Amino acid sequence: MKWCVMIVIVLFIIGMIAYPSLKSQLTALRNPQPDAGSPPADYSPRRPALNINAEVVRQQALSEKIISTGSTIPDEEVDLSFESSGKIIAIYFKEGTQVKAGDLLAKINDKPLLAQQKKLEAELPLAKDRVYRQRTLLEKDAVSQEAFEQVTTEYEKLMADIELVRANIAQTELRAPFDGVIGLRSVSEGAYATPSTMIAKLTKVSPIKIEFSIPERYASDVREGTVVTFSLMTSDGVLRDFRASVYAVESKVDMVTRSLRVRATYPNENASIQPGRYLSVEITKQEIRDAMAIPSEAIIPEMGKNIVYLYKGGRAQPAEIVTGMRTESHVQALTGLSVGDTLITTGVMQLRTDMPVTIDNLN
Repeated sequence: MKWCVMIVIVLFIIGMIAYPSLKSQLTALRNPQPDAGSPPADYSPRRPALNINAEVVRQQALSEKIISTGSTIPDEEVDLSFESSGKIIAIYFKEGTQVKAGDLLAKINDKPLLAQQKKLEAELPLAKDRVYRQRTLLEKDAVSQEAFEQVTTEYEKLMADIELVRANIAQTELRAPFDGVIGLRSVSEGAYATPSTMIAKLTKVSPIKIEFSIPERYASDVREGTVVTFSLMTSDGVLRDFRASVYAVESKVDMVTRSLRVRATYPNENASIQPGRYLSVEITKQEIRDAMAIPSEAIIPEMGKNIVYLYKGGRAQPAEIVTGMRTESHVQALTGLSVGDTLITTGVMQLRTDMPVTIDNLN
């Protein structure tokens, strides 16, 4: 008991001695003094101005276009061949030249058929005379009706045989089915031709067709009469634009490419555009001549709204806009902007309200 009392007395004395030092340390922790080298708590450093690009908002023409690629194809094209077999005895066309519909291009041997035709035609006067005599006798009741019909039938069979031979002779002639340019021939005189032997290719290039495809979402925007603009390199090395008119649209969307095939026609009066050319196609869906168009990169989608920043008095100020037509690079602003506003076009993701900015590209 005595020892316990002594320990309590000693601890009490030690506590009395250490109390002032502990108190000062606790006060320092509760109320820290500012460091001589650090700025005061209410110190706010001035933010540097952000360098940006801007443009003045003005009205301009804005077009929504469908862009595709395509090819030129002939208006008509056919591989020429004979309808019958035989030796080619004559070729009348010159390769790469213009021919007219009905022109005789080549011929195969028809001498056996001509001889057969001559034989049949020689029998024709006698057959006619028999019909005439039988009709005269029939009128006098000198022959039966059956006898008259028999000679009449023989005459009609003879005429049918002559027509058949003439048709076979016509099959020995190769004629142009339409106006066009005939290509290179693949046979020579003396060669044996069959219906599967291609003699040459005939192509009609005036007018010429433009074939291209469009995405299925534009199926309702292209129809017969729609004007398209196609571009290709001319023979003098200049990229030129031509205008064609749609005349047909495929009846269904391709299930593999999800595109719709379209054909247009161009007059090509001087045959300057050849089939098989690669080209680019543009179709103008909608055009606004006085649209307030702004670059699409200047718009910030935010909480279902479209925000842009304007330059006002050296600072960035936000403005909410309502958009309309969109193209590849520009968007129509329906509301929220006025002509003459200075629109910030770069660094928009770093901008904040009243943030100081400096324009680099405007004087």
